[in-house]
Amino acid sequence: MKIFAISLTIALATTSAFGMGSPDTLTSSELNIYSARKEALIKPLLDRFSEATGTQINLVTGKGDALLTRLQSEGINSPADLLLTVDAGRLYRAQQAGILQPMMSKRLNAAIPQHLRSIDDQWFGLSVRARVIVYAKDRVGVEQLSTYEALAEPRWRGKICVRSSSNIYNQSLVASMLATEGMQYTEAWLERLVANFARTPAGGDRDQIKAVAAGLCDVAIVNSYYLGGMLRSSDPAQLDAASSVGLFWPNQDGRGTHINISGAGVTRSSQNPELAAQLIAFLASDESQRWYAEMNNEFPVRADIEVSDTLRTWGGFDADQLNVTELGRNNANAIMAMDRAGWK
Repeated sequence: MKIFAISLTIALATTSAFGMGSPDTLTSSELNIYSARKEALIKPLLDRFSEATGTQINLVTGKGDALLTRLQSEGINSPADLLLTVDAGRLYRAQQAGILQPMMSKRLNAAIPQHLRSIDDQWFGLSVRARVIVYAKDRVGVEQLSTYEALAEPRWRGKICVRSSSNIYNQSLVASMLATEGMQYTEAWLERLVANFARTPAGGDRDQIKAVAAGLCDVAIVNSYYLGGMLRSSDPAQLDAASSVGLFWPNQDGRGTHINISGAGVTRSSQNPELAAQLIAFLASDESQRWYAEMNNEFPVRADIEVSDTLRTWGGFDADQLNVTELGRNNANAIMAMDRAGWK
């Protein structure tokens, strides 16, 4: 904790470099945060920011969709200053609902790649997650794997596990294909992919990994950080399941592996937007990025930050450079296409 306290000073200095002011210029105030991130994964950072700046932080956690509904219901009278959530699709929904306001920071724009933030500066990515293929190492050779598209081939009939179409991670994967390949191609791919499902989609990403390990399917589509968490788990069952599967980066000879973000935006109702933007800059600083990536096995949003040891064991990969705004823009069409294909 002493090391982290020293790191926080460095991090806040970096925040100042982002053009959001320095800790010396901050006055004691209050921020209300609505967060879809679990408390254990965000509160230690918020506490350190609070200690260094004298800011009182009130944290409300919940499901991403529920928080969005709450913000819409509260409207301009919402007490929230900041929305922290996962998936660009949800951030785009908040933007379209008029919940967020622009943050004008040239330094923050320079620090976070353009494709990982909204095109009009209403929200910024703070960590990157990759949607990958996991496979049974004793039944599938890595040479059999290549792309998301190839999972629709007949060889995978009855061998694929994935969670339901109501999951926004899957919706964003389909939205990325719509943005790249168009509706006709994507719908044809979806019909063939669904025909290859080993079972009716159920459970979360960890359940898909466990299903591969148990022999219910040979491959699954999951977010990589779930596998990382299982590999670091103290639960022998989770560790055994994760150890029996391999991770494959799809589409490395083409557009790259599909990625998404967790991110944040300042609410339109915020009574302290400058301080809220200061906190976002702090969460994008060097030490915050390293700490959070280590805790949740996600990738830093900034290319100059090293990944954790767990992520390093998987090797590097080429990520899709599609602006994540397109995941939100194409979300509604993705849901309809998945429904027409019979993806439950």
